[in-house]
Amino acid sequence: MTTVGNSRGQARVILHLDMNSFFASVEQAHDPSLKGIPMAVAGNPKERRGILVTCSYEARALGIYTTMTVGEAKRICPSLVIVPPDFEKYRTASAAVFAILRSYTDLVEPVSIDEAYVDITDIGGLTDAVSIATNMQQRILRELDLPCSIGIAPNKFLAKTASDMKKPLGITILRKREVSTILWPLPVIEMHGIGKSTEKKLHELGIRTIGDLAACDEYLIKQSLGKNGLRLRKRANGIDSRPVDPEAAEDRKSVGSSTTLPVDETDLKACLQTFQLLAEKVAARLAKSELAGSVIMIQIRTADWRNQTRSRSLVNPIYQAADIYKEAIDLFQKNWDGEPVRLLGITVSQVIPIQELHEQLSIYNFEEHSKDVEMNELVARLEKKFGTGTVKRGNR
Repeated sequence: MTTVGNSRGQARVILHLDMNSFFASVEQAHDPSLKGIPMAVAGNPKERRGILVTCSYEARALGIYTTMTVGEAKRICPSLVIVPPDFEKYRTASAAVFAILRSYTDLVEPVSIDEAYVDITDIGGLTDAVSIATNMQQRILRELDLPCSIGIAPNKFLAKTASDMKKPLGITILRKREVSTILWPLPVIEMHGIGKSTEKKLHELGIRTIGDLAACDEYLIKQSLGKNGLRLRKRANGIDSRPVDPEAAEDRKSVGSSTTLPVDETDLKACLQTFQLLAEKVAARLAKSELAGSVIMIQIRTADWRNQTRSRSLVNPIYQAADIYKEAIDLFQKNWDGEPVRLLGITVSQVIPIQELHEQLSIYNFEEHSKDVEMNELVARLEKKFGTGTVKRGNR
């Protein structure tokens, strides 16, 4: 296949491996009676308001999809079998998948629990990419009873795009020279990395297809979307120089900042001002790496050099300074007893790429999403009865 050079000028062949209906497939592997039937994994199977985390392809064929409520899904298919999620089971299966991938090469970069990039250039990828991908796919299926799809391309963006083209058990090659015919005619929302918010901004610029994005004026797109706009424009042209980095998952576990205060501080207002500055620094670092995190931790070092840390897990990942500041000062005010403070710090951890916020429902936030769905439906019913704008949601 034709490849393009990376930042060092060397041609690469990269795979993107995406497990098919991962949680459902793991459940089916553990319980073969679930195979071949409409089934789903849901947060609270006994509650009709519970949210589907994933569902089998048999269920999808009936019009059932992830984020649908149990009640909605049951109306479509009364015989739908629903099982509760077992995160430890999924983590174990994920580790087994990555172990198989690493038996081929060390150049494996986990992206999430069920997907990874693999650089196969140095193990024959330039001539035998399809046979290598097929072997990987069949081993995972044979040894773990789990299906996956694989995209083959000269860079990460195209490999990710290719893996989405044929599911389940697909293997797809996407060459850079095919971008204009395969990708450019598609609406921008179909492009990996673009969510509803970005789609709206692009539409305001008259950019409706991936081809429009590829051809748009660089100054215009930067003015509207900043560096991310330029990055998206490059990817619309099939350009992505990111290497497969086995250490990336380790590097992006957390982002933080701390500062030693000039005096032993006892004034709450001064401490809050310090947290504001720290939140802005952490937000800037998250933005630079295009990350968001679902755990926030604060560090407090007292005047006698005793360290305290306090943390909390969040339903939805955060990356904006205002949200980081809000969570940090809440933790601080609930845990500070007025003792003189010498150092303060904020760390955001359990980070993921920001673009994933627009692409998938986290296994940890589906119940919260369910509540939002219910609230939105209630507001819609009230507005229908009393008029648009008569009901507004309050802040939580």
